[in-house]
Amino acid sequence: MLGFAVATTLYERYPDVDEGLLSRVRADVVSRRSCAVVAKQLGLDEMLAERLPEGGSLVSSTNVLAAVLEAALGVLYIEHGVEAIVESVAEAFWPIAEHSLATGPDPKTQLQELLARRGMTATYALIETMGPPHDRRFRCAVIVDGEVLGVGEGRSKKDAEQIAASEALVQLDAQ
Repeated sequence: MLGFAVATTLYERYPDVDEGLLSRVRADVVSRRSCAVVAKQLGLDEMLAERLPEGGSLVSSTNVLAAVLEAALGVLYIEHGVEAIVESVAEAFWPIAEHSLATGPDPKTQLQELLARRGMTATYALIETMGPPHDRRFRCAVIVDGEVLGVGEGRSKKDAEQIAASEALVQLDAQ
């Protein structure tokens, strides 16, 4: 439902934009991170924190917030149908789409594209997992041709990999 709403709206608003770019923007917009952002904007994090005993610790999880939003969208779809909600869903995510169009791909994608042009690839390795299960932090490294080019730390493996990719881009730019 979310992917459909975003893809349809992107195509309608940007009919002349390259399909590859629209596909990347759609992927950015429907990501767990974007769903968590919209969940917070709609106040779903506050509702979760208020209504569940462990809600306060759950709202710090991108995955939990994204799942709550996706469940809410599913209920709206079942209750009202796609026609009734597609425009509102697209509008809720539209600022993220515009940001993605304006700023370009995330650091991991930028690194992947740069390395592909150079005939190279990157791999990511989990270095360390820290903290209790409800408040995990991850440290990851990006490795290119056997060399660690960046290390990142974040609340999810993906966040840590994005930060590591940013460091790698800086390293490659300096070379």
